[in-house]
Amino acid sequence: QVQLVESGGGLVQPGGSLRLSCAASGIIFSLYDMGWYRQAPGKQRELVARITSDSRTTYADSVKGRFTISRDNAKNTVYLQMNSLKPEDTAVYYCFVRKGIYPPTWGQGTQVTVSS
Repeated sequence: QVQLVESGGGLVQPGGSLRLSCAASGIIFSLYDMGWYRQAPGKQRELVARITSDSRTTYADSVKGRFTISRDNAKNTVYLQMNSLKPEDTAVYYCFVRKGIYPPTWGQGTQVTVSS
């Protein structure tokens, strides 16, 4: 059974940084694409960043140049380094894993709040 445990969310001032982590178990981690979605109140869930099993990355236009996704296959963990945070980055961030055409598995979500 796949399990994802997220950590690293919290309250940060505008311009600050946070690093989210998502540790996976129950899968052969290196075979999976992983990434992060976010959902702000009253808005649809949107893709933030994705990293494929061979480490190709994709970012939402709104976070390009500010966020960096990376993975450590030895630790079964994916990271999202978020710099220059803005109030509009406030959302619940969800980690996911996906292999091929199969539906993704989601983490429980971690709150990120950017406010002064």
